[in-house]
Amino acid sequence: MDYLEPCCCFDSSQYTGLPDAEPCPQEIGVPKLIAQLDALYNAGREDEAGEFLQRWRGEAKRLGDWRGELSMLSELMGHTRRSRDRELGLEAVNAGLDIIREHRMGGTVSGATVLLNAATTMKAFGLARESLPIFEHVSRVYGQHLDPNDYRFGGLYNNMALSYADVGDFAQAERHFLLALRTIARCPEPDNELAVTWCNLAELYDRQDPEDPRCSDCMERAWEHLNAPELRWDGYHAFTVSKCLPSFDYFGFFLYARELRERMEKIHEGT
Repeated sequence: MDYLEPCCCFDSSQYTGLPDAEPCPQEIGVPKLIAQLDALYNAGREDEAGEFLQRWRGEAKRLGDWRGELSMLSELMGHTRRSRDRELGLEAVNAGLDIIREHRMGGTVSGATVLLNAATTMKAFGLARESLPIFEHVSRVYGQHLDPNDYRFGGLYNNMALSYADVGDFAQAERHFLLALRTIARCPEPDNELAVTWCNLAELYDRQDPEDPRCSDCMERAWEHLNAPELRWDGYHAFTVSKCLPSFDYFGFFLYARELRERMEKIHEGT
């Protein structure tokens, strides 16, 4: 079966087998490129970051560096979620899944992490139901290879919960958000991720009952984590703030929202 559209049924049997360990003849130098990409994001230069990823994805493909291309595609998936570019995002998902299938990387932690990014991108662009089998496959791979307290489970549970919420399975969504909170709390520097998760949980409760007092409680918890004394106000924190701001606006926490906007602007000005 060829994977042609993101809405195709996910068949994990396509991603099994012995991973391809053959070295690529030339490589683009992913760690250095990721550092340059982070610098663009920290400076708020989102458009340049997208162009950067597209350019180096093409260069990796030209050189035959499929690992480098896969890394750029994975970063591009995340970028398109920021830019809301559905067409480019789903194209990156398709291309990334093709590479993982061709090189039998789906049973590895690195391959599963790209699959997690792909499923998250599918959910972001309206394919929540189709994303769930991919999340479940990632959960199996992580369960086989990672410590249960590994930070990667936090991202998995959080994004999986969002897909469950979109398909109306609120009980599973709540369960996975609570799993995410418990996992992330045990990780170093957890406050950014905890803030996002509390916002997500508030929105889940609101979808079931707008009068649920837990909505406000969750937002207050998110605010506490965004103001944790040890939290670094860097580019990643600014990105976290941008994800939390719509929730603070929606629930009427306007003073908090104004302070967070000012904080985000100062971070971008400083970088």
